[in-house]
Amino acid sequence: MSHSISDLTSREVAEHIARNPVAVIPFGSIEQHGPHLPNGTDTMSAEVVSEALAETLDALYVPFGPYGVTPIHAGHPGTISLRRTTFEALLTDICNELIDMGVNRLVFVNWHEGNIASMDGVATEIQNAHDDVYVITSHACYVAQRLYAAQGGELTHGGGIEAMAVMARDPDLVHVERAGDATRPDLAIELDEMRRDPETHGYITDVTEIDDDGWYGNPSWATAELAEAFATTTANEIAKRVESILALRSNG
Repeated sequence: MSHSISDLTSREVAEHIARNPVAVIPFGSIEQHGPHLPNGTDTMSAEVVSEALAETLDALYVPFGPYGVTPIHAGHPGTISLRRTTFEALLTDICNELIDMGVNRLVFVNWHEGNIASMDGVATEIQNAHDDVYVITSHACYVAQRLYAAQGGELTHGGGIEAMAVMARDPDLVHVERAGDATRPDLAIELDEMRRDPETHGYITDVTEIDDDGWYGNPSWATAELAEAFATTTANEIAKRVESILALRSNG
C-alpha cells in the first residue's frame, strides 16, 4: 500500500491517520546545479529520503511541491525561488489541513538551506497553536554529510553527495562527464564552512561568491552502489532520531 496522500483514496487516508497520525513532508528547491545535475536536485533528494522515511515510520507521505526559498541562485536559468511569505503561507495551510484530518506529528525533511528560517518559523507557530501537535525537522543533507564523510562524500553544491542522491531517483539525470575537471577551491570551501558554522556565521547572498560557475565539488565520487542504498540508509538514520524524540516528548 502506498504511503503517499496523493495516491490514496480519501477513506484510505482517514484509515492511515487513524492507525498512525504521523505525516512526512519533503522540502527542496528548483535551482541551478551546474552543467551536470538537474535543477530539481534538492527536491529529488528530499523526496527519495522522505518516501523511504514514510515507509519506515508507517507515516503518511505528503508532497509539498518542488519549490523553495532560493534567491541565492537568482539569475541562473532554471532557478525559481519563492518568497518567504509564499513558502510559509503554503506550509502553514498544508499543516493546518493535515491537523484538521487528525495528524498530530509532523516530520519535515529538508535538503535546502534557504528553507530553514521559514520552516523553523512555521514549525514553532504550528506547534504553539495546537496543544497535542509536535513538529520535528530533519535536514537530510546534513545527515547524509555525516553518514558519508568517512567514505569521501562531500556536501557541496553539485558535488558527490548530491550526485548520489539524484542517482537514487534517476541515474539518467546525472551527467558527470559534463562537469569537467572537478576542483575544490580553497575559498569555496572556506565560504561554505563559514555560512554553515552553527556557532558564528556570515551569509552568502549570491552563489557566485562561492564559485563563478555557481557550483563546486566532485560529483564523480557518486556510484550506482552508493545511490542504491542512499535513501534507505539516510531514512533509517533519521527514523532513529525521530522515534527517540517522539519517545522523549511522550514521556515529558
